[in-house]
Amino acid sequence: MADWLVDQRLKHAIAEKRLVELSYKRGPLRILEPHDYGVQHGVERLLAYQVGGFSRSGPPHGWRMLDIVDISDLVVLDRTFAGSRDADQRHRAWDELFARVT
Repeated sequence: MADWLVDQRLKHAIAEKRLVELSYKRGPLRILEPHDYGVQHGVERLLAYQVGGFSRSGPPHGWRMLDIVDISDLVVLDRTFAGSRDADQRHRAWDELFARVT
């Protein structure tokens, strides 16, 4: 289960459509639009669109699925984003969904 502070920050960021900055797997910081937060196949995850910062898997822009347990140093930024990316949004099947950008 996600740390209470991480849980609350993600729910707040999604509700307010605010960018987040975080470290994933102890790597350098990334900047993301958080879109979906929930449980998938028994694992708490975040579906986010990365808009800046570091990426091990290629360009620092694009969709990312992050395991919550590997997230650290999460900060909700003052910067907002428009919301759902419509046709580009890649919603997945979730066991339980805690928050979704609309």
